[in-house]
Amino acid sequence: MIIWLASYPKSGNTWLRSIISALLYSADGVFNFELLKKVQQFPNKKIFKDLIEDFSNFSEIKKNWIVAQDRINLNNETKLLKTHHGKYTVEKSNFTDNKNTLATIYIVRDPRTLVKSISNHFTLSLNDASKFLFASSVIGNSKSFEERKDGILTLLGKWNDHYRSWTRNNNNLLIIKYEDLVANPETELIKLIKFLKKYLNLNTSEKKNKMILETTSFSNLQNMEKLGLFKESVINKKTDSKVNFFHLGPKNKWQDILDKKIVSEIEKNFYSEMKELGYLK
Repeated sequence: MIIWLASYPKSGNTWLRSIISALLYSADGVFNFELLKKVQQFPNKKIFKDLIEDFSNFSEIKKNWIVAQDRINLNNETKLLKTHHGKYTVEKSNFTDNKNTLATIYIVRDPRTLVKSISNHFTLSLNDASKFLFASSVIGNSKSFEERKDGILTLLGKWNDHYRSWTRNNNNLLIIKYEDLVANPETELIKLIKFLKKYLNLNTSEKKNKMILETTSFSNLQNMEKLGLFKESVINKKTDSKVNFFHLGPKNKWQDILDKKIVSEIEKNFYSEMKELGYLK
């Protein structure tokens, strides 16, 4: 069955995926980007290649969400999959179901800091990046989708809809806040280990945990990317140059970047979720 590593884009999914990969797939806790291949993206074209012919046909894609997961789970092994897809039901097609899903790790980030990261990643102005968070989840609205080279149409929906879709009525759930990962990585690693031990035969040590934290620190991942070791970078549409994936990280301070109008709109529209998560008092 599947343990989902789910998040809205630019919320720290790849960072957390790095930590999990070093924990589960290395003997000594030393991270390298090759380990990321152990946690595949879903949906992606490799998984769906024998199921659909037209990767731009969302109707065809959604009918095969469960079919693809049934195939993945044929060997009855527990595996982790990364996704940015919302856990939605579209025209009676469910993104996933209880038969295929074992648990969910959801990483969430203050939507105000997401604006700058989305702006950098998708080559958008700050204003357009803020609108990205409010994009309707209605099928056919191109702003509702993220499309990757190795992926297929991924339904995001609004930031708060995405968060609710994965966390509502979900008993086997661990929520990790990006901000906690920045401030207290050791505490979050311990929390993660405790959660994963419910579903996996997991062995680690204080020495290994220390190495995981050192080699997956944001600054180390940033340096590794500068050395050309990271293969998931995106291209700036305007300059045709690579965009730094590990961009500002902890230095992304929305207070210094966003104008009051953008901040007000985000806080007004996402008030309930932001208050629930402690982003608003």
